Amino acid sequence: MQFSRTGLVLALATIVAAAPYEKRWIHWGSWGDDGGRPWWSGPPDTSYLEIGKRILNSKTAATCNLAQASLPQPPIALPTPAEGLALSHVAIGRGTQNYTCDLQNATAVPKPVGAVATLFNVSCMAADIPELMEKLPSIALNLPVPSADNALSPAYQDMSGHHYFVDDTTPFFNMDTALHQYGTGAFQKANASAAPGSAPKGQYGSGDGSVAWLKLDAKDTATGQTFQEVYRTNTAGGSPPDMCTGMQESFEVQYSALYWIYEKTTGS
Repeated sequence: MQFSRTGLVLALATIVAAAPYEKRWIHWGSWGDDGGRPWWSGPPDTSYLEIGKRILNSKTAATCNLAQASLPQPPIALPTPAEGLALSHVAIGRGTQNYTCDLQNATAVPKPVGAVATLFNVSCMAADIPELMEKLPSIALNLPVPSADNALSPAYQDMSGHHYFVDDTTPFFNMDTALHQYGTGAFQKANASAAPGSAPKGQYGSGDGSVAWLKLDAKDTATGQTFQEVYRTNTAGGSPPDMCTGMQESFEVQYSALYWIYEKTTGS
């Protein structure tokens, strides 16, 4: 499955547009006849500027080859994708990890009850600009969660879909929208590995750490769902405090992550 390279510049536009001016760490221009506008992040940085130039200089390419994309690995590696599968989509997710606390138990710890995220297509960036790709979750974490208030933004043409849980242990990916029919799938956790020590603690550097990187397997292979495996990588934020002391019965923790989605190859 191939995707337009416009996802390089529009995938996070909705999030950025909703942010207060002083918190717009990253600005994405649109590709126009004038060559578009460059992006920047904080103070000028040579490596960032060079990557930005590459984005603008490669605007004429219409498609990307996902075979060139390389799945990142945490310090303790996750199992590799199963034989007969191919990478079909890469998305950046921005949303919340959700938890509950038993307020009647003085020693209770937060219990995970799923997550909710909006997914945006960054497939071509994964294939062509991995050095920028790995920075996206950290950038997105410091910007607002996408909402229905900005659903008319052009960036929603690059919205891959939504990630949520149908119960406490079943993550679901709904990638069928009014504009795209990529597929759907229910999953179960197969493996987990702790995020690198350099991962963000939370929004603006304050929080309890980044959630683990995951490998998810299709929950019921007999259903014939499109997606077979999903990897959650490059997590930013999302971890709760160690104890429930001072917390509400239900609470959310802001997070962002990359999702690598695999499906069966033709004939497999």
